Amino acid sequence: MNEDQLNSVIKRVIAKQQVNQFSLNKMEKVIEAAVKRADEFNIGVTIAIMRNDQVLQMSYHMPNANLVSSTLAPKKAWSALAMKQPTIEISEQVQPGAELYQIETMMGGRLTSFGGGIPLEIDGKIIGAIGVSGGAVKQDQAICEVAVDTFKKESD
Repeated sequence: MNEDQLNSVIKRVIAKQQVNQFSLNKMEKVIEAAVKRADEFNIGVTIAIMRNDQVLQMSYHMPNANLVSSTLAPKKAWSALAMKQPTIEISEQVQPGAELYQIETMMGGRLTSFGGGIPLEIDGKIIGAIGVSGGAVKQDQAICEVAVDTFKKESD
């Protein structure tokens, strides 16, 4: 690799690091896609987008969503971030006899182990997470998957 090629690689890496992964425009598109999917299920949900430093970047509570979803959506995002995996996968790990049985109790109720929370991964690095709450577990999971897919598409 010659000096020009090396400089080109360095410039690309620096440019990529300076990209705002959580721009208002991107997050609005993510929320819109999630709301559209929730509307297809005819349910109201709360969608929470969290950065990897645990800062809640954006949250939207649909008018027809239950109040409890405004508490659970950020908890699902935090849980996916803290465990570095979708919350739907945590569920199996916390059952009686499983390796992480009672971790939810040990975490003071902060950890949520049912579907609807998924980490946001860009170039192999977890940069945040999305949490969705308001429907049945399968619905929350499906809506969250749409939100994550939209986030990734907007990141390309």
